[in-house]
Amino acid sequence: MSLAYLLAKVSGKLFKVRFNVPVILALSVIPDIDIIIGLLIFIPFFMLYRRKAIPYFVALLSHSLIADFLVGGQLQLLWPITAHEFGITELGFPYINIYNPINIALEFALFVIAIIVMLKTRDLFHFFRNSRIALVLAIPVFTILLYVPIALIIPHVFYLILFSISNLVVIKGFVKNSIQY
Repeated sequence: MSLAYLLAKVSGKLFKVRFNVPVILALSVIPDIDIIIGLLIFIPFFMLYRRKAIPYFVALLSHSLIADFLVGGQLQLLWPITAHEFGITELGFPYINIYNPINIALEFALFVIAIIVMLKTRDLFHFFRNSRIALVLAIPVFTILLYVPIALIIPHVFYLILFSISNLVVIKGFVKNSIQY
């Protein structure tokens, strides 16, 4: 998630596009998606929204293209055209699993950098607004504690609390509006 946020932030800045932070983070946890499938899914979005779709596309593919390419290292990036598996191990690097200290250090560093950027750019405050789109954060709430190395429990619990608060703010707004009517 941190990587997707940072990549979306960079691509948004490059293309002068603002994006919805909760949607970016929700897209980042969608199961592995291949380049071809990702492009096919995003063609209508690119046609309709043009460059505004870029940060979302980058977030969607960040999991497969970067994270799984580096950690695990065997994914079918070009399926269904080819079933050939790609990964960093093909470049002569050793296999890295999610419990490897290299992965843990990288993920923790990305988490810290993402939080610093969210604070500096005030993106962190998006999570405390009563916006229905924040309900997409229910997706990562259910996936956030899967396969968590104990050393990464702090970032995962932080995101779990942040996403839960965001969802509770929206639910509180629904309840408040329904009581008024």
